[in-house]
Amino acid sequence: FCHVIVQRKTRSTMPLRMDVKRKLSARSDRVKSVDLHPKEPWMLASLYNGNVHVWNHESQTLVKSFEVTDVPVRVARFVVRKSWIVTGSDDMHVRVFNYNTLEKVIAFEAHSDYVRSIIAHPTHPYIITSSDDMTIKLWDWEKKWQNVQVFEGHSHYVMQIVLNPKDNNQFASASLDRSLKVWQLGSTHPNFTLEGHDKGVNTVDYFQGGDKPYLVSGSDDRTLKIWDYQSKSCVQTLEGHAHNVVAVAFHPELPVILSGSEDGTVRIWHSNTYRLETSLNYGMERVWAFAHLRGSNDVAIGYDEGSVVIKMGREEPAMSMDTSGKVLWAKHNEIQQANLKIIADAVFTDGERLPLAIKDMGSCEIFPNTILHSPNGRFVTVCGDGEYIIYTAMALRNKSFGNAQEFVWAAESNEYATRESSSTVKLFKGFKEIKSFKPELGAEGIFGGNLLGVRSANRLTFYDWENQELIRRIEIQPKLVYWSENSGMVAIVTEESYYILKYSAEEVQHSLSTNEGIDDDGVENAFDVVAEMDEVVRAGCWVGDCFIYTNNVNRLNYFVGGEIVTVSHLDRPMYLLGYIPAHNRLYLGDRELNIVGFSLQLSVLEYQTAVMRQDFETADQVLPRVTKDQRTRVAHFLEKQGFKQQALAVSNDPDHRFDLAIQLKDLRTAYQIAQQSESEEKWRFLGDLALAKFEFGLAKECLYKAKDFGGLLLLASSAGDAVMMERLAEEALKSGDTNIAFTCHLMCGHVEKCLDILLSSERLPEAAFFARTYLPSQITRVVELWKEQLAQSNQKMADRLADPDSYENLFSDFKLSLSAEQILKGELANRKPASVYPTIKDEAERNLLEEASQKPLPASPVQKAVPAKDTPVAPDNQEDLLNFDDDDDFGITDGVDDINLDDEDLLGD
Repeated sequence: FCHVIVQRKTRSTMPLRMDVKRKLSARSDRVKSVDLHPKEPWMLASLYNGNVHVWNHESQTLVKSFEVTDVPVRVARFVVRKSWIVTGSDDMHVRVFNYNTLEKVIAFEAHSDYVRSIIAHPTHPYIITSSDDMTIKLWDWEKKWQNVQVFEGHSHYVMQIVLNPKDNNQFASASLDRSLKVWQLGSTHPNFTLEGHDKGVNTVDYFQGGDKPYLVSGSDDRTLKIWDYQSKSCVQTLEGHAHNVVAVAFHPELPVILSGSEDGTVRIWHSNTYRLETSLNYGMERVWAFAHLRGSNDVAIGYDEGSVVIKMGREEPAMSMDTSGKVLWAKHNEIQQANLKIIADAVFTDGERLPLAIKDMGSCEIFPNTILHSPNGRFVTVCGDGEYIIYTAMALRNKSFGNAQEFVWAAESNEYATRESSSTVKLFKGFKEIKSFKPELGAEGIFGGNLLGVRSANRLTFYDWENQELIRRIEIQPKLVYWSENSGMVAIVTEESYYILKYSAEEVQHSLSTNEGIDDDGVENAFDVVAEMDEVVRAGCWVGDCFIYTNNVNRLNYFVGGEIVTVSHLDRPMYLLGYIPAHNRLYLGDRELNIVGFSLQLSVLEYQTAVMRQDFETADQVLPRVTKDQRTRVAHFLEKQGFKQQALAVSNDPDHRFDLAIQLKDLRTAYQIAQQSESEEKWRFLGDLALAKFEFGLAKECLYKAKDFGGLLLLASSAGDAVMMERLAEEALKSGDTNIAFTCHLMCGHVEKCLDILLSSERLPEAAFFARTYLPSQITRVVELWKEQLAQSNQKMADRLADPDSYENLFSDFKLSLSAEQILKGELANRKPASVYPTIKDEAERNLLEEASQKPLPASPVQKAVPAKDTPVAPDNQEDLLNFDDDDDFGITDGVDDINLDDEDLLGD
């Protein structure tokens, strides 16, 4: 049984100025080992009850769970390149599972006692196991899991083994024989042994950062020891746990050592000073295991009652770039520099890692949480460990230092501020303190730029740098604040969105001088909200009036004029360093301290900025410098701002230009584009616009090219254009649009052609009814065709169809209808001009049969047919044929379901 407790992420601030956030708290049976997947947000836990669990520590859900054995599984490890989970258990077996399918790959007996520890070699096809049988074994899976080497030398249980991250052919082991041993692959004997603990050693780990050749070990004597494995000496002993120390780890990214004990606590020690920074206790009884990843701040912890994943420190790397392209970053305590100016003229693919020449600048006295260049780039500040140091950027010489939890620069490089506590902010000018003040609502954070920003409970307060006068208090919980270069715009970033505000220095100056427009929250008109965007910003900067940023879904975007433009989709979390106009490139860095670039033309940003400031003269001067491949992007921006005519002139995308021409009702331009593209859709849009503007000649041409027969029918019928109607009928028939062709012929009076369309499309029932109405002389021919078709499926129903040739007496006034047909035929042959319409009698008011009766009847073409054999002869009173049921239709009395009478589309497609 296992369940997750989803808790609010708790935060405890440490003296090291490092946050610890709990990402996952998962209750389960006793956890004996944990591991973290380097590519997926997965934590692997092996349990004392014989099961293995895989948790998603981002969604806090159990992803996979399966039973390995019925005895404790003391270790489980991911082997990512094979998609494996490798386990070791108390039945002495090693088992391998595919973690995608959970299918067992292999199981074999590896030792003669409990399997305690497993490591997978990062490049070779090896796993190494240690056991209570006092041996360590190397297995090669490419040789069918052959045991290719045995390492012997310990005289008690071998509790843990760990690879040297700086030399993957070397590993260390911890044993209850009170010793640590360092081994080399290929040698069965240890390189050397480290002794010093008073009791058995449970755990060991290598230091991963810098050049220190250090190991850390934890023992049943309740201590940790730091070892120099080159001098083979103990550097430091750390005391404080109240029970056995069973798990230790050098954090791969932060200057801390973690230790876990059976006293239920996780202690965090500074890896440079060795002082105890804090102690964590999540109430899950004894600690049994740790797991960490290089390049990540996550740490997994295994307990008696479950497992926890915590995140330590900042996600954002300590990295900064000045305006000339010099980049400084911290690699642990080491400061390094690279100059982007050297590769400015080289050609690189967007997103490609830049091959930089790295220069070591020396070691910093404090562990850098942040690195920040001054606005002019002459100085750089390192902040961390509750202190700050200002260096000269060129040679990294110490210029000033002091205590600070946070440090920010003003818009001028000789002004800065520090926050020493949650209540005090200090201001400096010329590297000398000029003011210390306590904000009314406290100071949980500070922000630099044109105004000094102070974050307090659900508020952001802006102060003037000179006299600390209140400018404006805003109800918001900010995470980041970015000012534009001219200080006219500011982006305020929260946990879930960001706001773009326009700052009016003139309004502020006027209000402060006249004491008008000021309330308890400062100057009322100091800021105007330009936009609110629901995006989570990781890092950003301003170029002109364009706010450029990376977000939490790994996109590089910029905001300008209410529009968000995506520059690129990123394949991993990245942080914006800045924009160098001379290079026309944005530069970004990641947690691994890789730097990449993305092209973004300065001329585009300048043009957009000029338009936003309504400086159209400057915009016209900049436009010629915008390259053709960027013109459409600029045109979309102009369209968004409502400048559609200018957008049409700028865009070079035919589709976009056509859309703009249609919106502007520019028939000439739209016609030219449609001619070039020969797109039926464009011709249809243009035809609709031409109709709306009463350009019937153009509309006719467009509708023909679009093959919009419905539109042409509307145009021809509205104009009374018989020639166009006849042409349309022919074109529609060629295209298979029988509905339109039928309607055109019917409106022109070509009833014979209408009948031909029905016959050719095999709509024989409809053809029969049409002939009965308009062409009675054709009824017999059509009925015969209908009977032939119907006989193929139902002979009985076919025999029941009557026609005037055989049963004239069933068709009343049939001869008169023939005469009426001739009357109409003559009238239709003689077309009348529209001018005589008022004198024409309405068809609904005419009685054609009465008109026909007043003229001599034509000779009857109908002769009584001799009935076929077995065909019933109608009696004189015709009762058999006339006695129909209510549901019968025209002599059809049964089997109606067998006839395909599709009444949804009587005229075909």
